[in-house]
Order: sequence, then structure tokens, then C-alpha cells
Amino acid sequence: MKILYLDCFSGISGDMTLGALVDAGADREYIEEELAKLAIEPFTLEWKRVVKRGISSLKLDVLTDPAQPPTHHRHYSEIVERIMKAGFNERVVRLSLAIFDKIGAAEAKIHNIPIERVHFHEVGAIDSIADIVGVALAIDSLQIEKIMASPVPLGSGTVKIDHGIYPVPAPATLEMMKGSPIAPAAYAMEMTTPTGAGIISGLVDEFAKGSPPMIVEAIGYGAGTRDLPNQPNVLRAVIGQADPFLNKYHVHPEVLPHEHTHHHHHHEDEHHHHHHDHDHHHGHGHHHDDDPDHHHDHDHPHKHEHHHDHDHHHHADHDHSHGGEHVHEHRHEPLPGELAKSQHCHGPSH
Repeated sequence: MKILYLDCFSGISGDMTLGALVDAGADREYIEEELAKLAIEPFTLEWKRVVKRGISSLKLDVLTDPAQPPTHHRHYSEIVERIMKAGFNERVVRLSLAIFDKIGAAEAKIHNIPIERVHFHEVGAIDSIADIVGVALAIDSLQIEKIMASPVPLGSGTVKIDHGIYPVPAPATLEMMKGSPIAPAAYAMEMTTPTGAGIISGLVDEFAKGSPPMIVEAIGYGAGTRDLPNQPNVLRAVIGQADPFLNKYHVHPEVLPHEHTHHHHHHEDEHHHHHHDHDHHHGHGHHHDDDPDHHHDHDHPHKHEHHHDHDHHHHADHDHSHGGEHVHEHRHEPLPGELAKSQHCHGPSH
């Protein structure tokens, strides 16, 4: 399973997410070609390599055409319609709408208006559409199957928006983060935007306090606009395969050595006892090296068939009708699987 882990140590925004995913290997040409299907005011994506506090990262900017300025505002319902009609594949449509649905629902609640009347203002609309659909296209390009994220710092202080001066996190941002873990922020500024919160609330399957178990394949860094005083203002995207050995480190019973109820001990090349419920005594102590086809038949309720490889051979059947113990000295190194080929005709099978 291919995992995307969003490491949001400096917060998250739409442009940071798209930059990080492209830096991690998402197909930039595919994203740009597909975005052209939206049939809205012309825009271009500008990609720049920047360094944020020592971290090389990819900065994305959405540039509009001054000759064809964007519409003053675009309603949520119109954006959904354009996404539905653009001809994207099913997955891109689903991911895009999942993000826009979260943003639309949060804005509708905050302003107490129907979701259809929620609107995105001017350039903000173009930025949001390009970032959100671009992120969906990038995830599709990377064939991500599961999305995870760290706790998200939201920031503090105030931010100036179309409605005036708002507290940070902006009400819609905080609304979208309900049910998701947030982290403390060291800076009095907006570290997570409404678009970033929409990506988190709309796409993330699980949260992890640290990197989840995975085999890392690619890492990308997406840059934010501002510079932070003491840390890189970047989002880190980590992509990899779910750890294939997770929950598999214990030894399964089927690979344990097979236990026999009888054991053959080789001390100085001797079989000196068998674990059976009887003892055999030979009045004649003899040393012989047996042929593999040599058999001992004992007149007991059970019959033992021993196969051994030895230096000299003789064929003899010994019938023992007396209780006793026999000691066989064997000078051989049994092959695996030939330690004891014993057939037991007594008791239950084991």
C-alpha cells in the first residue's frame, strides 16, 4: 500500500501541499495539462526552487493574466459544476470535491448561509481552485492509496481578510479542524490556511505523531511564502510503501522445528536410549553398523523400524520376546529427516 505522510511541522496551505507533492515526484506536466480543462480565467503555475532556512524546497505560485482578470467572486456551486464537467477521472473528481465540500460546509456554518452561496473572492478563487484540484491530480499521479498527517499547528494572532480582521486560526479553519489533532504554534501568524485545513479534513485517513511505519520511497518539500524566524517554513511530504513486515516479526508456529515424542541423543555417536514406554535389554552386547534396510522387530504392542547407515553391513531380524534394554552403538551421522523413522502402533497419533 502506497502511503503519503504530510509532516505539517510549519503548518499547511494549498500551495505548500502541491509544491511538496511535485517535489516528491508528482507529474507536473500531467497536473498542468489537466488543470487547463477547468475552463476558467487563464492562469499559469510558476515553480521556483527556493531555500527556506537551509531546506531546498519547491515554491508554487498561481499567476493570472492581467489582460483577463478573474471574476470578482465564484460561488461554491459553480466550482463544483466546473469540476464535474472538466473530464477528470473519477478519483480526481472525488478528491477535489472532498476538499471543497469541507471548505464550503465550514464557511456556510460560520456565515450562516446555504452552502451554494459560499463564494471565493477574486484571485483567492483561482488560487484555491488551482491548489485544490492540483493536489487531487498530484495524488492521482503518485497513485497514493492512504493519506496520513501529523498534528497541525494553526498559528495565533490575527489575519486581515475580506470580512475584516479575524483571529488566527480563522473561524473556518478551526471549524474544519474539528476532530483532527492540532499542535501548538510558536508564532503569532497564520500557519494553516483554510485551503490547508480543507486538505487535512477532506483527505487524511489517519494521524500519526511521528512518521508511520513505511519503506520510504520519496520525500518532497513545499515552501510557504513567508520566512519563519527559527524554522523552515515548509511542508514535508513523505511517500512510501506500508511496512510489509509490520506485525510479522514473531515466529509463526508452522516454521518451528517439529517436535517428536521420542528423541535420539547422539553422544559420542551412540543411541543410548529411546523415549518409549518400554525397555529392551540385550543379553548380548554387540556393536554393529547397520544397513539402511536393517529391521528390528520386537514382540511388543508396538513395532520399531530403525534405518541407519553404517560402515559394515549385515541383515538379521532380531525377535525380542523379553523385556530388556538394548544398547546400539552407531557410528554414523544421520541425515536430516532420518534421525528416526519410527512407526508407532500404540496410543493416539502425535
